[in-house]
Amino acid sequence: MAGGDGPSNSPGTHGSVDLVGVEALRLLGNLSLGRIVFTRHALPTVRPVNHVLVDGDIVIRTHGDATLTRYTRQSGGEGVVVAYEADDIDTDTHLGWSVVVTGYARLVTDPQELARYRALLRPWGTQRMDHAVRIHPDLITGLRLTAHDPPASA
Repeated sequence: MAGGDGPSNSPGTHGSVDLVGVEALRLLGNLSLGRIVFTRHALPTVRPVNHVLVDGDIVIRTHGDATLTRYTRQSGGEGVVVAYEADDIDTDTHLGWSVVVTGYARLVTDPQELARYRALLRPWGTQRMDHAVRIHPDLITGLRLTAHDPPASA
């Protein structure tokens, strides 16, 4: 709304509530689009990707030339530290939620597991995606944006 006179711009009408891990993962599982954050040339890099939640882990598909594919391949079984963020926030009301997962990303090498992920997740890009990366959450943080400030603690 123009001029800042709508309810979404009124001071004191919005608040936020922290989300616990289970609720945050449930919300993340209801979406298919997010952003993966990883290190490239010692600097943070962000890429939009689609995902599926499998047994509490986030799975994305990648192509062989992708930087993330190369990094996870070079790391061996240890994986590389990444962050994964997804949100659903209404641009008019400013209500919704955001979840950030931090953990280790590992390249999927088992052919049966890779076939399972290919069946579960269709990449939205036109490039051929023959690889998959699985992210195991070590730290899950989330935030729900609410219409009113939460009640003060007693």
